Amino acid sequence: MQKIVPHLWFDTQAKEAAEFYVKVFPDSKIISSSVIKNTPSGDCDIMSYSLGGYRFMAISAGPAFKINSSISFMVNFDPSRDDKAREHLDELWEALSQGGEVMMPLDKYPYSERYGWVQDRFGVSWQLILTDPEGEPRPFIVPTLLFNGEATNKAAEAIKFYLSVFKDSKMGTEAPYPEDNGPAKKGSLMFADFMLENQWFAAMDAGVEMSSPFNEAVSLLVNAEDQAEIDYYWDKLSAVPQAEQCGWLKDQFGVSWQVVPTAMSKMMSEATPEQAQRVTQAFLKMKKFDIAKLESAYEGK
Repeated sequence: MQKIVPHLWFDTQAKEAAEFYVKVFPDSKIISSSVIKNTPSGDCDIMSYSLGGYRFMAISAGPAFKINSSISFMVNFDPSRDDKAREHLDELWEALSQGGEVMMPLDKYPYSERYGWVQDRFGVSWQLILTDPEGEPRPFIVPTLLFNGEATNKAAEAIKFYLSVFKDSKMGTEAPYPEDNGPAKKGSLMFADFMLENQWFAAMDAGVEMSSPFNEAVSLLVNAEDQAEIDYYWDKLSAVPQAEQCGWLKDQFGVSWQVVPTAMSKMMSEATPEQAQRVTQAFLKMKKFDIAKLESAYEGK
């Protein structure tokens, strides 16, 4: 199982967005679709899907949070693995840009023969890049954190922290700014990638003045095997007590995480409507998830 899963918060479009992405990305499918009833946001669509073999989750939970460019998704088209990489990149760009906003036009840049950054019509940001076939291979999709506003110049510190928290982790490429670049100071990260739990992530410090702070609209969901893992990640990551709710937390850099027991997914997928309602009402009262209490609610005890 993918240990860390990007989780997207939509107003009402989670199902529509998931179906669109599965249509335009290669090797993609809907894994599950369900509804959580009687939450503070009403009845919420819950979607699980994979794009190019990489798993995402999404929820329709109202307008409380809006997706921005603070967490985008790098999509790597590698000519050494796909002899039509450029063609496939252009096709996906065309699909994602329809009704969206181009943040950096599709063009040749010093770091790639073909690259573009687009925010699709649902607000989700994608960076499409034709990778260097002679470079170290990277997966098709890499979540990318943009440290901007008050978080600018903190990317390196954040990466060091995440490497200390998660297992099977290592540093990858590092490209610091050679000189001051807007709000980004010399030596801060123009780009870096790193591995957590055998999954690649990337991070950058913004070189332009902007205000797209990390928020709950794009969170990183950690699948915890037991209560000990829940307690561990919660204690390591949570830095904003007022943000703790229903398994959600914020770290010291403002990034939102969810720490969720794997058992809960099994419970909800196999639950009768009555069991699902009991589990829902139980977790709505929690900050950090308590597996024993969730299981008791499931069993009606």
